Amino acid sequence: MIKNFLSIKIIRRIVRKALEEDIGLDRDITSNLLANNINKELKLVSNQKGIIGGLEFAKQTFKIIDKKIKFTKKIKEGSYVKKGDVIAIIKGNIKNILTAERVSLNFLSHISGVATKTNQFVRKAGKKCKICCTRKTIPNFRIVQKYGVKLGGGTNHRFSLSDEYFIKDNHIAYESIDDLIIKANKFKNKKIITVEVDNLNQLKKILGMNFNRILFDNFNLKNLKKAVKLSKKYYQTEASGNVTLKNVKKIAATGVNRISIGQLTHSVTAIDLKLEI
Repeated sequence: MIKNFLSIKIIRRIVRKALEEDIGLDRDITSNLLANNINKELKLVSNQKGIIGGLEFAKQTFKIIDKKIKFTKKIKEGSYVKKGDVIAIIKGNIKNILTAERVSLNFLSHISGVATKTNQFVRKAGKKCKICCTRKTIPNFRIVQKYGVKLGGGTNHRFSLSDEYFIKDNHIAYESIDDLIIKANKFKNKKIITVEVDNLNQLKKILGMNFNRILFDNFNLKNLKKAVKLSKKYYQTEASGNVTLKNVKKIAATGVNRISIGQLTHSVTAIDLKLEI
């Protein structure tokens, strides 16, 4: 998975920035109080159940601080763990291990949280409907969060504004939806065109026009079923807005192809992990 989405070079670049932020100018002044050359073995343990992601981020954090530290994975990336499961063994200079501890756990906890939450939605929605993330990500952390989504079985929406055309309400407020679709087709250059609609009347006005995907924003279930039925022979369909674990199964049952969910990244809860001496 790492090789398909994030190279070691990119991971190390991201980790270095995090370490620069955490360590400061004078490194870890508290851990430096410890005696030199004390080697210890610590266990990386899960305090709760979930899917573990970010092992390579954790490993590279320790390696950048001290290349002699040994990080031995006890599970595979994307594995499901229970409370008390050992995720990895870390051996090396205790001062350097403690210096790298927080950053490594931050990466692991957050990526695992994204993967776990995504997987909960994926399992609820079933195999016929894709669960997608959005651009509602932590600034400068998008690639990491979208990796967590993929790890949890989700699908990545566009990464940046240049990846596809996405005509939505704030665009339509300044120019007609028909004109915007025509312009997008003129300059499309093989990029996907997605159009967002807020109601059935808006949908009916553009049915049959040339674009790829239609997104139904905050439709109730009754209208969503109607919208999917009207649109499915023309476009790929997607639903968004107020999606929860309680209602995602019903939304998927309307026949919509995709469901996009901002909470996969913008308000996910980290998985609780710890280092045990």
